[in-house]
Amino acid sequence: MTVGLTALVERYLTQRRQLGFQLSSAAYSLRSLAEHVRRTRHRGPLTLEVMAQWARQDSHRSTDPRTWARRLKQLRSFTRWLQQFEPATEVPDDTIFGRLPERQAPHIYSEEEVGQLLVAARRLGPKPGLRGLVYETLFGLIASTGLRLSEALSLSVGDVDLRHGLLTIRRTKFAKSRQVPLHLSTTQALSQYRWMRDLGGAARDDDAPFFIGTRGCRFGKPLTGHQVERVFATLRADLGWVNRGTHHAPRIHDLRHTFVVRRILLWQQQGIDVDEAMLSLSTYVGHAMVTNTYWYLQAVPELMAVAAKRFESCMPELSHA
Repeated sequence: MTVGLTALVERYLTQRRQLGFQLSSAAYSLRSLAEHVRRTRHRGPLTLEVMAQWARQDSHRSTDPRTWARRLKQLRSFTRWLQQFEPATEVPDDTIFGRLPERQAPHIYSEEEVGQLLVAARRLGPKPGLRGLVYETLFGLIASTGLRLSEALSLSVGDVDLRHGLLTIRRTKFAKSRQVPLHLSTTQALSQYRWMRDLGGAARDDDAPFFIGTRGCRFGKPLTGHQVERVFATLRADLGWVNRGTHHAPRIHDLRHTFVVRRILLWQQQGIDVDEAMLSLSTYVGHAMVTNTYWYLQAVPELMAVAAKRFESCMPELSHA
């Protein structure tokens, strides 16, 4: 391969982002693969053997083939793209580590666990400083709106309308933009953070990042997903939660899942027709299809009763069909 793999990875990421894809997780994986290739001094086209070796060396030291299969899956689009430069590039499929289930069940946080996370984040040092407030506000925003981590980290000062309690989410996972109304308590928490952030000397321009780094030369610069994941992993270990999902551990993304589940449960308690409300929820959280929102009814134990109720309501119609 005449052009280095690292350069090709960056070219691929640039092209995909120009199409509106965020690719934060994929970028981390592809750069990790390029580093693995450099470190092992592999020469020639990418082979399944090289990629499988990389997949087994995940940061959690997992021994679960499903974890390795998920890592390989992130390489497929890139390896197909790479074949235009190196036709002998191999594309990983389900035969290496087995077929993945459609989606894994998330960890649904209890209100107590969310509270524990925010308290633990608030205590992050050094003191005095903004670091604890940054992470408390970030995790609280995701929990109260169901934003993706990448969406929250992409917010600029101009995207956060505190006067009207409205977020503008630009160029999301599916290259769409949307507006997210906020609960009054969420707006108040963001206002408090914004006041402390500005008081600390961060840039106030509309295009300045809303959530910022606070240490040394990183002050005022955008937080990266890798930074946030690392902090979250430390807090998770300290809190010692029992994992109720099928992923390796509770994740930041499970705060988004929890938001969706709690909203559906609240509608059920309030006697709201879940089917009629589902489209608005799907739009709010930025799902590409409403079927992605309905997935929760069959995948999350807390919502099985809702699904059963919907099925029972259809029974009279079926019996007379």
